[in-house]
Amino acid sequence: MAAKRGTDEMRDRVVLGEFGVRNVHTTDFPGNYPGYEDAWDRRRFEEVPTMAVEKVFVYNNTSIVQDEILAHRLGLIPIRADPRLFEYRNQGDEEGTEIDTLQFQLKIKCSRNPQAAKESSDPNELYFNHKVYSKHMIWVPLGNQTDLFPDADFRPVHDDILIALLRPGQEIDVLMHCVKGIGKDHAKFSPVATASYRLLPDITLLQPIEDEAAEMLQKCFSPGVIEIQNIKGKKVARVANARLDTFSREVFRHEGLKNLVRLARVRNHYIFSVESTGILPPDVLVSEAIKILMGKCQRFLNELDSVPME
Repeated sequence: MAAKRGTDEMRDRVVLGEFGVRNVHTTDFPGNYPGYEDAWDRRRFEEVPTMAVEKVFVYNNTSIVQDEILAHRLGLIPIRADPRLFEYRNQGDEEGTEIDTLQFQLKIKCSRNPQAAKESSDPNELYFNHKVYSKHMIWVPLGNQTDLFPDADFRPVHDDILIALLRPGQEIDVLMHCVKGIGKDHAKFSPVATASYRLLPDITLLQPIEDEAAEMLQKCFSPGVIEIQNIKGKKVARVANARLDTFSREVFRHEGLKNLVRLARVRNHYIFSVESTGILPPDVLVSEAIKILMGKCQRFLNELDSVPME
């Protein structure tokens, strides 16, 4: 009973929220100890599966980029595809199926622009298709994937990833197979760019700060941390949102302010930030990581229950 009550209290303390930055999600863990946050570091997200290029079939590549380097570059391009829609490919299977493989084609050839000015030296004017971007990767449905995913928009997360440079006559013709995997096996499957945590800042004004000093104080912190109120004709500074502070300690450079402010951190309040590569929304990544951690805990409890008691 006590354990259940402790679990309910833990759930009440976890707060999920997205704060203004695209593909960055923050989670608050107030009242916890560092070991709990260690369970949420990047290693947890390395077990959240994604889809990435696994095999590259090179039919023609006359660019200056070697086949191996080209395949490596293609493998690191994040693919926008929900891995929950696919199964893991069985080990040893060479041919993919519609339930475990996504197929992309990259077929492009560089040619001269006959309308380009003779005195021009700009490749953008002289050539067509001289830059190969990730947007040129086209999804080619396997089997009945058109029926399975009628509204699907499988494509690279970013359209402007430069893959290679071509000159007239050079071309690239490759076929790619994307499979489901986890970052624990290879970094190309990692769904996060960065995952980190920090302590909640605690800013205390030791005495009223007014007028010009209040304006100077506001400039010492990140936008939104300090706000200025008009009280009885005076500008008075107050702490509006301490969590936005980056702890630059700029205030300590000013002799007239450094003794009026106390900077500290709430020792048991952690702010965990997750930056997604764009494959999955960051809030989905956090939810999937929670499910993985819960599964590990349940397996551990099952192992304990299976041990015979003397």
